[in-house]
Amino acid sequence: MTVEEFEEFYAQAVARLTGQLYVMTGDLQEAQDVVQEAFVKAWVRRGRLERDGQPEAWIRTVAWRLAVSRWRFRRRSADAWGRGSGAAEQVAPPDPDHVVLVDALRELPAQQRRTLTLHYLCDLTVEQIAGETGLSTSTIKTHLVRGRAALAHRLRDPRIEEAPDV
Repeated sequence: MTVEEFEEFYAQAVARLTGQLYVMTGDLQEAQDVVQEAFVKAWVRRGRLERDGQPEAWIRTVAWRLAVSRWRFRRRSADAWGRGSGAAEQVAPPDPDHVVLVDALRELPAQQRRTLTLHYLCDLTVEQIAGETGLSTSTIKTHLVRGRAALAHRLRDPRIEEAPDV
């Protein structure tokens, strides 16, 4: 991949990958950071990326692994140092629908959340997800079925009663 081809690939894929990682991690700044770091790693191996044929999948996988590593580091640091008592910033409240969706996604196991994101946001097939995650296709299908069921249950509006069958 030439420098120009890489720059064009970057321009086309960075926003999409950032959005995908944002859904996977729930943190926009973290998603931006890990996607940028993954692109830096891709720059070094840009010649091999073209031969592998799936540079976007490679970058998404690297970014996901970076996000997991950073999460683990923060978790260990928090456990070691305890929670600080800094003053919280005042920000505008988020949209209630956004809060409900983010909360529902956060309640899912990480692998289900990642699988749903790859399938629905990244528009990957079950086979592509299996190749990217290293899981079997039957495991991917199970994650999708269970994740959809869990989201449907969590996003159900209790104010709306089902209409009786006529």
